[in-house]
Amino acid sequence: MGESSPAALLFTPLTLRGVTFPNRIVVAPMQMYMSGQDGIATDWHFQHLGKYAVGGAGTVMTEALIVDPVGRNTYGDLGIWSDAHVAPLRRIAQFLQSQGSLAAAQLHHAGPKASRQRPWEGLGPLGEAEAARGEAPWQPVSSSAARTIEGWHQPRAMTVAEIGRLLEDYGNGARRAAEAGFDVLDIHAAHGYLIHSFLSPVANFRDDAYGGGIDGRMRLALEIAESVREQWPAERPLFFRISCVDWRRDLDSRADGWTIEDSFVLARELAARGVDLIDCSSGGIRAENSIMDFAKRRVKLTRGHQVPYAEAIRRETGVPTMAVGVILDGKQAEAILQSGQADLVAIGREVLNDPHWALHAAQALGVDPDWRRWPPSYGWWLELRDRIGVSA
Repeated sequence: MGESSPAALLFTPLTLRGVTFPNRIVVAPMQMYMSGQDGIATDWHFQHLGKYAVGGAGTVMTEALIVDPVGRNTYGDLGIWSDAHVAPLRRIAQFLQSQGSLAAAQLHHAGPKASRQRPWEGLGPLGEAEAARGEAPWQPVSSSAARTIEGWHQPRAMTVAEIGRLLEDYGNGARRAAEAGFDVLDIHAAHGYLIHSFLSPVANFRDDAYGGGIDGRMRLALEIAESVREQWPAERPLFFRISCVDWRRDLDSRADGWTIEDSFVLARELAARGVDLIDCSSGGIRAENSIMDFAKRRVKLTRGHQVPYAEAIRRETGVPTMAVGVILDGKQAEAILQSGQADLVAIGREVLNDPHWALHAAQALGVDPDWRRWPPSYGWWLELRDRIGVSA
């Protein structure tokens, strides 16, 4: 490997707890919906994730791993609800680590957004056509019996007893992730899914200890963090992904949605319970997914649109943050780090487009002018072509 330029923060290490991140580039969790109904990782997932480690990313995160089958988005989701999921995930983690990357996983429950079609099949609720091919719909669960999207399946409100079992599911998911050998764990609490449905006053209409003011609405998130931290090894970092803002009010304008000030409160409480970094996203509480939220609000995506949230939480709470959202190239990522807006940057769709994004970023920043960061079996060919030169 070539030596990093002292000026390139993107390629300097970061240590959280007992784990050192080799660079600041994280491949974000991205749902692929390519599993069978058992939620078992396959060779498809192995090659999908493996190429990002070969491509130089310091950390490669799985897509969201479902802790309870009721919490699946689709029948194609990956799972971690049983011990049968561990061995295939361990194979992936070991390969990522063999290529010099950290292996990371994300725990998830879709809550009111469960029982859906895969995006390329319509992204709507499962219905008769899916049932005829063996993918029958089921009733989702949520904080309250309120639909996220008109026409989707009506969720039912979780009971307190079910919440107790959910905490066990998250703890068991963390235990299995540790057994699979992952270095880093993230909890998905954004985009209108189950935990977010408890956090946001737009979605949570409970009148028990898990509703009402912010303390009640945060309770589930904090208890899940505690359950996961108890089962996740103390020397390994724990991330928590949140929608830092909701961007909307509820349907009759009685209450504002979740705000950045709410996120400051949550970040401090999570840190007190052993969370090491806030993974900063936004939106999704009343849309099919966070990107569809832009379409519904008729707002175009802009570069780094969520970075200010990571910056604000980092500044106001002192908790490390990860920025995500239309980070397109290495120079943009470097500028985010240099200006103190975040500690890590997560890249999603851009690595789908270019699995060697991290290696190209190193070249653009002058960190690797001679191809030494590339796998030797690639780099020597590419360096040779450069040395010979190509005529116009």
